[in-house]
Amino acid sequence: MSTQDRLLEHHSLVIRDGRILDILPSNSARRRYAASVNLQRPSHLLMPGMINARADAALSLFRGSSRGLGENPAECTAEFAHDSVLLAIAEMLRAGITCFSDRHDFPRETALAAAEQGIRVVVGMPVAEARTPWAAGSAQSLTQALSFRDEYGGHPLVSTVFAPQSANQLSDATLSKLITLADELDAGIMMDAHASAEEIGQSLAQHGTRPLQRLWKLGLLSPGFNAVHMAQAGEADIELAQRTGISITACLQGDLRNHQPLAPVAAFTAAGLRLGLGSAGFAALSQDLWGEMRLAALLSSSWDGLHAATRGGAAVLGLDAEIGSLEHGKWADLCCLDLSGPAMQPVSDALSQVAFNGGRDLVSDVWVAGRQLLSAGELTRLDWSGVSSRRTARMSLAN
Repeated sequence: MSTQDRLLEHHSLVIRDGRILDILPSNSARRRYAASVNLQRPSHLLMPGMINARADAALSLFRGSSRGLGENPAECTAEFAHDSVLLAIAEMLRAGITCFSDRHDFPRETALAAAEQGIRVVVGMPVAEARTPWAAGSAQSLTQALSFRDEYGGHPLVSTVFAPQSANQLSDATLSKLITLADELDAGIMMDAHASAEEIGQSLAQHGTRPLQRLWKLGLLSPGFNAVHMAQAGEADIELAQRTGISITACLQGDLRNHQPLAPVAAFTAAGLRLGLGSAGFAALSQDLWGEMRLAALLSSSWDGLHAATRGGAAVLGLDAEIGSLEHGKWADLCCLDLSGPAMQPVSDALSQVAFNGGRDLVSDVWVAGRQLLSAGELTRLDWSGVSSRRTARMSLAN
């Protein structure tokens, strides 16, 4: 993913200490390196691990539920959130995802689950005016966020960003405090923006301006700002995004299920905006990115779809210097696809075929920082049976 449409055939990738040491023809690799482990995948394609830039992983156990969030107190606990994240991680690894971003009222559980399982995560630290399980209000939200950020500072797998739900839920005073902290700490901000016509209408009624315009006037729009959804983005919104350098995470399937239009992916890419993809887990019913990538490819191009699912996702999360492409010095976050099945044969244009015909069934192996977390389709570290049995026990108690 470092050069558009470039495919290297009969090559080997060399890993040392979790990072990519070299990429070279396999014959040369055999002569140059004495590997302690030599894994051959002759009918496969190796690519950067996919990046779910908005997973809502802690909501996975609500999948298919007709109840509203918070109706059952037993489902608003740290334990429930932890198992929900584990469920999401199991699904994401089997779908070739090596990094995800999550926003929930139990961010510590997200970080713990991801660190335990060895997957990379960007944890959204909630900022809210109302009382939540995370904090009693905006002031405590920010205090908690600073403490949490210090706790995971320098962690090899866990990064943090401030993550208010949306601008409409915060006062100008709180947003001003947020931008001051983000600037001082050089921290990112992830926030839903222009997700619906209702959100925009509410902002116009309360503040006399569209949400993105309000955030710009308050000084929040900068390259560290990640606008999630942007399904209701017009030409002026895209121009403002381009001028301020913000990034965008599109959640295409989730928006469709919420009866919203498809985000203008082609316009985003034409404007040169950093674009990632998210599953919007609770709404989309799935944590993988294959459907998102296919939609993005249909709306723009197969390259743009692949880019948004890999290097684009790294860029919107501020991790593009470390992951998102297969290059010397980057972390070995890898996804291996088996191209030998009927859906991919004959292989004539591998990149387009992966973008349009690919799915989780192709994923054979996954590595994060050089550690193999999926081998021949089987999880190597995560105890899926334990998560499943706890979920079954909860359902039995609920009934």
